[in-house]
Amino acid sequence: MFISPHMLALGLFMIVPTVYAVYDSLKTTRLIGGTHYSGLSNYREVLHSSEFWDGVRRVLVFAAIQVPLTIALAFFLAAILDSGVVRFSRFFRTVFFMPFAVPGVVAAVMWSFLLLPGFGPYAKAADAVLPGHVDFFSSRMILPTIIMIVIWEWTGYNVTILYTSLKSIPREVTEAAVMDGARLGTIILRLKLPMVRPTITMLVFLNTVGALQLFTEPSILAAFQPQSVSYGFTPSLYVYNTAVGSGNYNLGAAAAVVLALIIGAISLAAFGVRRRNGEFR
Repeated sequence: MFISPHMLALGLFMIVPTVYAVYDSLKTTRLIGGTHYSGLSNYREVLHSSEFWDGVRRVLVFAAIQVPLTIALAFFLAAILDSGVVRFSRFFRTVFFMPFAVPGVVAAVMWSFLLLPGFGPYAKAADAVLPGHVDFFSSRMILPTIIMIVIWEWTGYNVTILYTSLKSIPREVTEAAVMDGARLGTIILRLKLPMVRPTITMLVFLNTVGALQLFTEPSILAAFQPQSVSYGFTPSLYVYNTAVGSGNYNLGAAAAVVLALIIGAISLAAFGVRRRNGEFR
């Protein structure tokens, strides 16, 4: 009875669309001839698409950089707030969490204007400090720019989760370490970090899945520098441009199913790691 509303929403908004996407991916619609069953031809086209796999490689690189930096920064901030050495910690927790409350579209537009070459204050500051002209939206800088924006958006969320996990550590453990003469850095790195490792593992998994679904930031930045964001810059952008931009919904559905299988495989691997670490029975 208690879980039935969740199961109903899961069925209507997750299972039914997924089944329909699989069904739609097995068909091909043509201007002449209409829609007909085409089997796995759409999947073969996706699997042989260099743009799709370039996008997959790009989000894997993105995740390999963004996820560790975000969680490391979040743990540092959460540990400092938990240590009690910072006054007004509740105020700072609210400040850190605020970027997560900003919608992704709004955050991307805001950062676009802040980094816009020749106009944004951060772009002007970079030109004044660094040699040469700095274009945050160039092909070379677009991925680091997106990484910076996403770190700003998601660090506060991770801080909140890690701070809650750190607060769950019994105070007696910390007091015993202090009585033994342990320094603050030792307490954080040698005592508290191992105790919140399950939470960090969970956050690595959640952030990685989110990174693989990267869509909002590159799609917004494409309006400012279209040549830097390609058709298949990320797998999600490839799905959108194929289905909505090109009107090929069947091929877009196949690409979405392939992306879902990739994310599912990573999810199963993460579940296996957490189970091996004793988090599940």
